[in-house]
Amino acid sequence: MKKFMNNKYFKNDYSFGVIAAFILNFLIEAFSRHSLIEALKHLAESPFVFIYNCLLILMTLSFALLVRRKIALASLISLIWLAGGITNGIVLNNRVTPFTANELKLITSVIDIFPKYFNIFQIVLLSGAIILAIVIMIVIFFKAPKTKEKINYLKNGSLVAGMVISFSLITRGAISINLVETTFGNIAFAYLDYGFPYAFANSLMNTGIRRPINYSQDLILTLREQIDATNEAIDFDQSTPVADAGNRPQQPSQQHPNIVMVQLESFFDPTYMVDLQFSEDPVPNFRQLKEEFTSGFLRVPVIGAGTANTEFEVLTGMSLQFFGAGEYPYKTILRQTTAESINYNLAELGYSAHAIHNNRGTFYTRQRVFRSLGFNTFTPIEYMNVEETTPTGWAKDKYLIDPILDALNATDESDFIYAISVQGHGDYPSTPIEGHSKIKVSGWEDAGRLTSFEYFTNEIYDMDLFIGELISHLSLFSEDTVLVLFGDHLPTLGIKDEELENGDIFQTEYVIWSNFELPKDDVDLYAYQLGAHVLNQVGIHNGTLTSYHQNFKDTPDYLNNLRILQYDMLYGNQYIYDGDNPFERTELQLGVKPILITDIENDDQGDLYIKGENFTDYSRVKINSSTYDTTFINPNTLLVENYTPKENDVFSIQQVTTTNFVLSTSESFRIGQEEENNHFFEEGFREGFEAGYQEALKAIEEALSE
Repeated sequence: MKKFMNNKYFKNDYSFGVIAAFILNFLIEAFSRHSLIEALKHLAESPFVFIYNCLLILMTLSFALLVRRKIALASLISLIWLAGGITNGIVLNNRVTPFTANELKLITSVIDIFPKYFNIFQIVLLSGAIILAIVIMIVIFFKAPKTKEKINYLKNGSLVAGMVISFSLITRGAISINLVETTFGNIAFAYLDYGFPYAFANSLMNTGIRRPINYSQDLILTLREQIDATNEAIDFDQSTPVADAGNRPQQPSQQHPNIVMVQLESFFDPTYMVDLQFSEDPVPNFRQLKEEFTSGFLRVPVIGAGTANTEFEVLTGMSLQFFGAGEYPYKTILRQTTAESINYNLAELGYSAHAIHNNRGTFYTRQRVFRSLGFNTFTPIEYMNVEETTPTGWAKDKYLIDPILDALNATDESDFIYAISVQGHGDYPSTPIEGHSKIKVSGWEDAGRLTSFEYFTNEIYDMDLFIGELISHLSLFSEDTVLVLFGDHLPTLGIKDEELENGDIFQTEYVIWSNFELPKDDVDLYAYQLGAHVLNQVGIHNGTLTSYHQNFKDTPDYLNNLRILQYDMLYGNQYIYDGDNPFERTELQLGVKPILITDIENDDQGDLYIKGENFTDYSRVKINSSTYDTTFINPNTLLVENYTPKENDVFSIQQVTTTNFVLSTSESFRIGQEEENNHFFEEGFREGFEAGYQEALKAIEEALSE
């Protein structure tokens, strides 16, 4: 190795840097594009972009001039770049959206779903490659020659600074002549057009919303006056007789209706695929709903992944197009501040806000983020009893029904429910699964892709059955209820615009069903307009952005002013709120139903049975300060083997994720207090039967807290 490292080209720092930058950039593009030929085409068709990316890599390599172990540091920097390109290639094998710097913040969520995309052999192979890379780096660190002469920091530091300044100037020039862009309308195309190094670096450096040039207090106050004026006009209209109120929908009852939004994972109508034929309609329920109720196309900010960003747009009314490329606000700004949302706005009308997700509670750190969005409760999969999953391990969506109904029954007031589906999630097998496909799909010569699409179609069909079952339940519900169904993005199946009847891979669909009469008002929307449109249908206009979308979406400055409002709310001086953010983080309750211990039993074999309510597979028994291996028997029984309780033992139930993260801990239960607990239980139920179902729950909770 020493002989190789002593080659004259490696002795010349500058030659080494230029050669390494060129080779690295070419390899990165080959991995990202899954082809050496495609990398060559990129070089031939966009030589200036290719050279620009080489200069970017060269600039990072120049920092090796500041240390004696130049080869070791340059190798480490090269390995990081190469790892990025390889990762992007792997990511693009499983979805359309490329790998961005912001996803480094999602590493725990990525690890959680890793086994669903890769088999054991692939995981072992990848782990082996990572270990090998680490070993190589260690060998290079100790074996590679280091500079014997003392480093001239003034000279080398000036060279590095010169590289950084020169590259900054080159970047400004490249932007001015549109060689590269700072904002990406379509991040997937941006990576192809501008190369992985620049696009990835842009996603690293360009986060948040840049301060608009015309941002000022006067402008924000003017916008607020205009929004307030429209609300006053609306209030006046609604005070007039119905016959004189124009086309604005009237409030359906004295109490505002419950609003249930269901964000359906990768859901869209497969029959929009122009070249495919289906043995039967894969979405009969959804199709009938579209014909009878308000519906339209919904333009979402992501494709193939990024559920949380569609979620963010719908809940806040804010557009992701003003944020950095590939940014997840759940991982950036919402860690620092709250954001005005449907939840906060509806809370002013007495609503309770519930989130429900049949996937892990810590995915996208929702267990924290939902506090910044104003949710009161969050029921993830750890609080459900899921008995059936897809062949790839995702929970079926039918398990959302009971938590939705529980949330509706949890309060006497109006409820806003945001349910997040997971059944339609990839990866989609490219080899047939016996007995899986009821609906047959034909039309493509690529057998593997066709099999994947057929698998997806049948999962969509099952989700459509869930939609029908959910509506059957809500149709019988005594309170006025609105149900909003929409897809979060298209699946990771390599779908192109020209393969779709509607010609846009960023479009899904939505439908607004209700168990009372609402006007059918079909219109195509952006995801950030959906909430305002739904609220307008039921006569609700609370909230700055809700009112803005309802009344200004057809004005010339609509998007510019939306960007200014978003900047002011999240990054500016919050002039819209008179300089003081009024939205406080909520005390998020995990699960709607309380997890309770009602009794402790010990059998003849020395095993301990915990009796109670609302246990799940994710329940773990904690005794005093220690946790114990727990076997789930049923929602009312847990088993701890070989444990004999002691007189002063304190028992509680922890709900834990698959990675042993503790989401919540139940109220404690002490040995010797069974009679007291039973007394309170009986009293609670007796009072409850007299006062009604809701009062019963409250009485039980009060009794247990004592």
